[in-house]
Amino acid sequence: MVRILVVCLVWAGLHFYVVSRLLSIPFIAHSIPAQLLIPVVLVLGASYIVSRVLEHYGIDGLSHVLEIVGAYWVGGFFLLFSAFLACDVCTGFGLWLRPQVPALRTAALILALLMTIVALMQARRPPVVTEYEVSLDGLPLEADGTVLVVASDMHLGALLGHGWASERAAQFESLRPGLLLLVGDIFEGDETAYPGWLPVLQQFRASHGVYVVTGNHEFYAGGTKIIDLFRRANFHVLRDESIEPIPGLVLTGVDDVAFRGRAAHAVILEKVLGQRPKGASVLLSHTPLETQRAADAGVGLMLCGHTHEGQIWPFTYLVRLAFPITSGRYRVQGMTAIVCRGTGTWGPRMRLFKRSEVLRITVRSKS
Repeated sequence: MVRILVVCLVWAGLHFYVVSRLLSIPFIAHSIPAQLLIPVVLVLGASYIVSRVLEHYGIDGLSHVLEIVGAYWVGGFFLLFSAFLACDVCTGFGLWLRPQVPALRTAALILALLMTIVALMQARRPPVVTEYEVSLDGLPLEADGTVLVVASDMHLGALLGHGWASERAAQFESLRPGLLLLVGDIFEGDETAYPGWLPVLQQFRASHGVYVVTGNHEFYAGGTKIIDLFRRANFHVLRDESIEPIPGLVLTGVDDVAFRGRAAHAVILEKVLGQRPKGASVLLSHTPLETQRAADAGVGLMLCGHTHEGQIWPFTYLVRLAFPITSGRYRVQGMTAIVCRGTGTWGPRMRLFKRSEVLRITVRSKS
């Protein structure tokens, strides 16, 4: 409860800062009374939080409307805050270049609006396909050339609905996957947000099956019903277990760290990897943590998501502070780690400057 209160106070403080900067712009100060601007901004700022509360109590119609409004406000607000902050840093928060401050804050507002438009347009483009080849120890010649199509962080729900998901299913199928791997955060929202999704998910297919691990949003959603939905769609849900979908190719999947905390996650990961069958080893783990532990256990390829690579620049830089690997291909000892920057979007349907992506990985035998 204390943590929630602190977050709300910080969020309110950020809004106070942005409103004060908006009211320092002559055009806005002369055109929009503070008595109108402040309540409007407060309502927008509270809309996403209120949507989650309403969703929890089953008031779905209004909660979905507020979720959409609030999500887009979060994205636009972040760009607005960043632009004003950059302006203030350059002007010493108004102490330097005083005659130019109103014009510079006006320019910051215009820049934020332009970046918002670009981000909205970028997110509506189909995910780009990023291709890799990875050589795996222990992969039989018979499995050489197997294609892994990997998607993460689709966040299906109010903003990315049935139509978008069906388009992704067609895109995945066009890549001719041997295995379709879904690396967590497939849905957004709680369990009540999933009616009608079964026939859509059944469009997700691959010659050797669809495999999924949980992300933090599956944890937030309560887990049980969404995991049951995956299983009814004929997905193989890997919860701290291994499977051999192709002889000699071993998939290991673990629940996200959100389900149990960092220390317990490390212990369980080590145990699960120690019990896996022999063969070329591929690990699915939503959050890109414990890469060294996976490499020490002999994993050949680790696939992750979660970071979105920040999704909206300059949030990218904050994500890099939190995670040692954030997007693309990395080498950890003898292991290849690849982080998908997200096939969908979290919160607002916005991306700046990199598009969403789907991974197409061709695995090769070293024999």
